[in-house]
Amino acid sequence: MLDTFYAFYTPGEKARRVVGGIGWEVAEQLKAEGMAFERPNTYGAGTGVTYDPEVLKVVWERLAEDARVDVLLHTWATGVALRDGRIVSIRAWNKGGESVFEAEAIIDASGDADVCAMAGVPYEDAKSTPNLQSLSTIFRVANVDVEKASALPKTELWALMHRAAESGDYTLPRLEGSWHRTPHAGVVTVHMTRIPNVDATDPEQLTRAEIDGRRQVREYHRFLRDKVPGFDRSVLVATSPAIGVRESRRVIGDYRLTRDDVLKARRFEDEIALCGAPIEDHASGPDTRWTYVPGGGVYGIPYRCLLPEGVEGMLVAGRCFSATHDAHASARSMATCMAMGQAAGTAAAMAVKSQKTPRSLDASALRNCLLENRALLDPID
Repeated sequence: MLDTFYAFYTPGEKARRVVGGIGWEVAEQLKAEGMAFERPNTYGAGTGVTYDPEVLKVVWERLAEDARVDVLLHTWATGVALRDGRIVSIRAWNKGGESVFEAEAIIDASGDADVCAMAGVPYEDAKSTPNLQSLSTIFRVANVDVEKASALPKTELWALMHRAAESGDYTLPRLEGSWHRTPHAGVVTVHMTRIPNVDATDPEQLTRAEIDGRRQVREYHRFLRDKVPGFDRSVLVATSPAIGVRESRRVIGDYRLTRDDVLKARRFEDEIALCGAPIEDHASGPDTRWTYVPGGGVYGIPYRCLLPEGVEGMLVAGRCFSATHDAHASARSMATCMAMGQAAGTAAAMAVKSQKTPRSLDASALRNCLLENRALLDPID
């Protein structure tokens, strides 16, 4: 139940748009329905596109149906088949039982690199990441006096949180965070909870995190009602249907994006997407650490980051792509993930059409195809 797409724009005094293509088409459809608006950089991540999650669900489904995608919901991948080092099929389970789907190219956009792990792709996980990103449960609150709440600066909001925690009357593991207005009057979305040190691929840990997250929601809402102007008559109306996972498995690909790449605004000959988002580190402490690309710059996401090491016929997209912890903390933002998704899907289609593997695809031809389909490989001022 995230409410804002970040990383369409660079942060800083002069925002530049760095993501187009299908992701921007989604944003524009939401705007056309009056269910999205651009929100200024108030908390550090840059201009965001805030949307209604319920309308987004329908927009995504409609776009997929218009493109004649065969959609199959409520289905889990349970295994893969490899032949001579190439992935050839996925085994899946749903209410209809077990099925096997064969394909010449397969994309893992699971977030947790589930399919890559089944295929034996090397990866880094929670056990090898000492400063693992925390999880969060997002919640939505109605009957808020948004005008009154907006009059309180974020520094004063955070000071209220510190005093409330220090009093011992409230248990608030994160002592900052944000709330955002939505397209609906009196309704806001709140990002404040923090559940640290969770391996999101461990079902028992993930279950405990879900339970803890909902308990934290009630505590943070109690704090908001008691202490924050404009929230005194508010009611809790929804929590996210699943806890938000920022980091779990990160595959090892043909190239690994690094902190140095991000902070030196490095560009690549085979880049298929751009990002200018800061390194946003939600570690286990009470605050969030931000490190910005100097000068409002941008860096490239190489195509090689979407190619899992050691397996042919496979691509990744989204937050399981090949990057170090620090670089991942920047490029995991939603607009960047959508740009990676378009690149991976385009590469898969081109590879199948030309009877090649994704790894043998000419990156310049891929870039040209992305540009023809309105992706951005240069920022728009």
